[in-house]
Amino acid sequence: MTVPASLEYLSALTDDVGVIQHAIEDVPNRSTGYCVDDVGRALLVVTAASAYAPLEAEALRLGRIYLAYLLDAQRPDGRLRNFLGYDRRWLDDVGSEDSLGRALWGLGYTIARAQKRTWRNVSERIFTRALPAVAELTHLRSSAYAALGLCLAYPSLVPLQGQVREILLTLAERLLAAYAATRTSHWHWFEGHMTYDNARLCEALLRIGVLLKQDVFVEVGFEALHFYESAVIERGVFKPIGNGGWWRRHGERAEFDQQPLEAAGFIDAVLYAYTITGRDHYRGLAEVAYDWYFGRNVIGAPLVVDGGCRDGFSADTVNRNMGAESTLAYLASAFAIAPYQRGRSSHVAPAILHDRP
Repeated sequence: MTVPASLEYLSALTDDVGVIQHAIEDVPNRSTGYCVDDVGRALLVVTAASAYAPLEAEALRLGRIYLAYLLDAQRPDGRLRNFLGYDRRWLDDVGSEDSLGRALWGLGYTIARAQKRTWRNVSERIFTRALPAVAELTHLRSSAYAALGLCLAYPSLVPLQGQVREILLTLAERLLAAYAATRTSHWHWFEGHMTYDNARLCEALLRIGVLLKQDVFVEVGFEALHFYESAVIERGVFKPIGNGGWWRRHGERAEFDQQPLEAAGFIDAVLYAYTITGRDHYRGLAEVAYDWYFGRNVIGAPLVVDGGCRDGFSADTVNRNMGAESTLAYLASAFAIAPYQRGRSSHVAPAILHDRP
């Protein structure tokens, strides 16, 4: 079995507490501390990596660190703190909605996929204690992250499936209501603007719809995904919405700063679309977005270096820092797409398909 990616740089970002948030080039910047957002995503990555024999030992070592962080982050009421300073002092009393959603997503993935029963047990303990807090989520992306975890964990949570089903219906209805409120004949989206991690909204609706056999969720999920595809695929190149201004309806979309988070979200969404439709079109889109990491982007710059990933790029400059979010986005993409690739054991940056804007 070909190993999709190395854990070497993730290991360099990780100490005995958690994964350090940011780096100066490829050197961890300890002063930035840790956050649940990154630890939840890191848990997902090492759970996926543990299925590969050459990576198993290191993945298991890292996973114990990440689970310990999440255990310590959980409050008595089930909610989670988020930011921890390098001095091991919590910097907030309650974490953001996104951090809770991402923690549940990583935990749900681990409940569904971890080979070690102890990992599944500990993840389920944290997950079930946090469930009541999901009903309090108000932000769409936070709801989508939580929904991804709930869908993944659902088959394993037999005694709680009724409760989880009701939560998923609530989250899906929230996404559907937002979509209905902003959709026009020319704007098939959940908000009046596109910001970050956009494809997760589509993926969440698709997964809920398939799991609960609700056709309307699937139909809207696909309609929104097709609209998003039309916005970010240009002449065969992935061109995500830029972080430097986003894209407001009736306004100009930001071309830059493009970030790895967007490629990871799109890859997961279209790969899931492929699994439920069998259409090679979606698998091809995943490879287009994956190639973005390796230089098939509008400035022709590879972002992956020695197992880490740079923090995106502007019109003519690559951000040489390799923080946790970017590296985890790349690693998650590598492990997600590996089973779908056909005879592509290594990556060579392909030529740019069109001129830089």
